[in-house]
Amino acid sequence: MRENSTRVIKDHKDLEVYKMAFNSAMIIFELSKKFPVEERYSLTDQIRRSDARRLAKASLSRSVCANFAEGWRKRRYQAAFVAKLNDCEAESAETQTWIEFAVKCNYMNIEIGRELYGTYNQVLSGLVHIINKPSPWLIKH
Repeated sequence: MRENSTRVIKDHKDLEVYKMAFNSAMIIFELSKKFPVEERYSLTDQIRRSDARRLAKASLSRSVCANFAEGWRKRRYQAAFVAKLNDCEAESAETQTWIEFAVKCNYMNIEIGRELYGTYNQVLSGLVHIINKPSPWLIKH
């Protein structure tokens, strides 16, 4: 399997969309450590944690990567694969919303926020591309 017809993809970690999401999640994690104490259980909690349906203490931004890894292992079944990628898409969009809040509340530098938001736009674009054309990524029986 190839991404952009240049490299062989052996693992989900080889995909650019995964690498962008992972690197952005790590930046968000580091930045959120500096958010004010009064935000510890609101904005910081939201940007770091998923909603109750997900694993406790999983980050929204990190759950993009976790869902992608899980979806990658479900490539035998198109519906399961696409469902997990849809979860990734939703988590990416939600992460963008929390980035916007962090910038508006002056907890995150506007330039860093723009860069992260833009990276998540690229992640979303990559996810949508795979969702719309999943067959090259599926494991053939």
